[in-house]
Amino acid sequence: MGGVLTFLLFSLSFLIPPSSSLPLCTNSRAPFPAKTPLAFCPYNGTVCCDGREDLQLQRQFEDMNITDPACGSLLKSILCVKCDKFSAELFKNELQLGTVPVLCNSTVLVNSSQTNGAENDFCAKVWDTCRNISIRNSPFAPSLQGRAGVPANSTFSKLTDLWQSQDDFCKAFGGPSSDGSVCFDGEPVSLNNTQVPIPTGGLCIEKIGTGAYLNMAAHPDGSDRVFLSDQPGKIWLATLPEQGSGGTLRIDQSTPFLDLTDEVHFDTQFGLMGLAFHPDFARNGRFFVSFNCDKADWASCSGRCSCNSDVGCDPSTIGTDNGAQPCQYNSVVAEFTANGTSSTPSSATNANPSEVRRIITMGLPFTSHHAGQILFGPEDGYLYFMMGDGGNRGDPFNFSQNKKSLLGKIMRLDVNNIPSATEIQDLGLWGNYSIPRDNPFVDNSQWQPEIWALGLRNPWRCSFDSERPSYFICADVGQEVYEEVDLITKGGNYGWRVYEGPDLYTTLQTPGGNTTPDSINAIFPVMGYTHSDVNKKEGSAAITGGYFYRSETDPCMTGRYLYADLYAGFMWAGTESPENSGNFNSTSIPFSCAQDSPMPCTSVPGTSLPSLGYIFSYGEDNRKDVYLLTSMGVYRVVRPSRCKYTCSKENVSASGNPPPSPSPSSPSSAFWLADFHKQWIFLFSAFLLVLGFSL
Repeated sequence: MGGVLTFLLFSLSFLIPPSSSLPLCTNSRAPFPAKTPLAFCPYNGTVCCDGREDLQLQRQFEDMNITDPACGSLLKSILCVKCDKFSAELFKNELQLGTVPVLCNSTVLVNSSQTNGAENDFCAKVWDTCRNISIRNSPFAPSLQGRAGVPANSTFSKLTDLWQSQDDFCKAFGGPSSDGSVCFDGEPVSLNNTQVPIPTGGLCIEKIGTGAYLNMAAHPDGSDRVFLSDQPGKIWLATLPEQGSGGTLRIDQSTPFLDLTDEVHFDTQFGLMGLAFHPDFARNGRFFVSFNCDKADWASCSGRCSCNSDVGCDPSTIGTDNGAQPCQYNSVVAEFTANGTSSTPSSATNANPSEVRRIITMGLPFTSHHAGQILFGPEDGYLYFMMGDGGNRGDPFNFSQNKKSLLGKIMRLDVNNIPSATEIQDLGLWGNYSIPRDNPFVDNSQWQPEIWALGLRNPWRCSFDSERPSYFICADVGQEVYEEVDLITKGGNYGWRVYEGPDLYTTLQTPGGNTTPDSINAIFPVMGYTHSDVNKKEGSAAITGGYFYRSETDPCMTGRYLYADLYAGFMWAGTESPENSGNFNSTSIPFSCAQDSPMPCTSVPGTSLPSLGYIFSYGEDNRKDVYLLTSMGVYRVVRPSRCKYTCSKENVSASGNPPPSPSPSSPSSAFWLADFHKQWIFLFSAFLLVLGFSL
């Protein structure tokens, strides 16, 4: 039996995949600042244990009744790993059933990313120190009690009772610290602080299209086609030119893929705000649109008001600055389908204008901060819906911290399993969706079960890292002082309106009550900037979130998170150091327009810098090339050398062009047909949007 068990453990121990996750607790929650130092476990700062859990670990240790002090010290450190901010990573070995972290083993430590490296063979140290010490309810073999060599009526065991040698023991419980993974060496995890250099040149862009768009989604069929949508309510199917080809965006403005302008209310901070295609769109043709509507103009706009008695808000007491009644305007997420046969939706060039299903309708208390982006999770397939605090200066009703409000939240919805009308009513849902069973508050009646994260003011553009799906990152627009970037984790509270960025925030109005800093475990931004950093007057800055750059086009930008200020003129690259630590350094980066840009770039008067107008959003295609969606047109990040920037990693082929793009799956659309009147209306409305963004 021992030989078979050893072989099984040895085999499984090498099936553990390398990890690239950020700091995370074993319950999938984000680490939180310790309010007071833990009494038993030697962890301070950002931790995964509170005082109650610390006491439980102390009692578990005392129950082990270890008589040898040296062995006891090692076992205490192993138990306390549950409090480490990397505990989810350290307990990744499912074979150990969450009882023992991966112990550093020098026999397999290669290219260690930890500071202590191979010099500390902690697994061998545990074996040598504890192998002949009796341990009650040993965490190393709880499932082997009663088997051969272990008396059935005994709760004590020695390591030598269960393992034939140190080699067997460390093959089961030891692990390397390579490929981004970590292991436990007896101390809290500390990664090398190796700085990744910021590019010395800058970001080179080219202009490939006119028109102002808020959303871009790569076609799910993997081709060089994308969907673009504007704020007034139209969605187009467009074809991208190959990198270096000199071509422009091919889009026929006269034949949109879907026209929702009759339903969409478009004005300042209202419009078509989000677009997401089902992961299985190529087979089922399903896609989802997030937009605002006015129930005074469209009967189907009516929905439940987000200001209600559940959240201590009486709509009759709310006034607005433009005479609108509370919940006259709504945020909607609706499902649509592409035309064509069910087996070939990828070939469809237009969609059915009638809704398949209304997913959610939410009445808005004020006329700003509606966010509205929607995304499908790359690993779980659920729909994430970003919602702002509903508006008005300082979130006076404290919606972002209210457990029963969906304002100021990121929601996570299952749109594949639609409950019956009775179930929707019984569960108190806001629409046609189910609640994923692993949502953080699904079993807590004090919380809305839709909530995935909270404490956000107006999340403006979120994205998942295509190489590390656990990295879900959002830019959140600030109030008076700070624009922030947050790493979103399950159940995370990002502080608004208790905090604005890293600083405490005091509002002048509190009809919705206050939340104290001590009552929440606020997660602070990983990046950001103050309004003074962009030399703007108070209240006029607004962040636009982007992507972790994963294209091969600019290899010196690979792995960096790109974001900008809406007012343009400023872009940043966030560099994580060390990798997978959740610690970022952010640097402002210059950008230029390639001299051979397919369309000429307008310059800022008196300079050679490109004038982008307002940077509304970023986009990413199937090749992971990154785009800027601005009021001046569509721009794409290109090879640094096209702007005479130096990048030692750039690999240009003999022809001077990067590898060709994937072939489109359908004939390309006609070139864009200009409609200057509508463009002028849009740009004027965009200007109004900017003015209202931070109010």
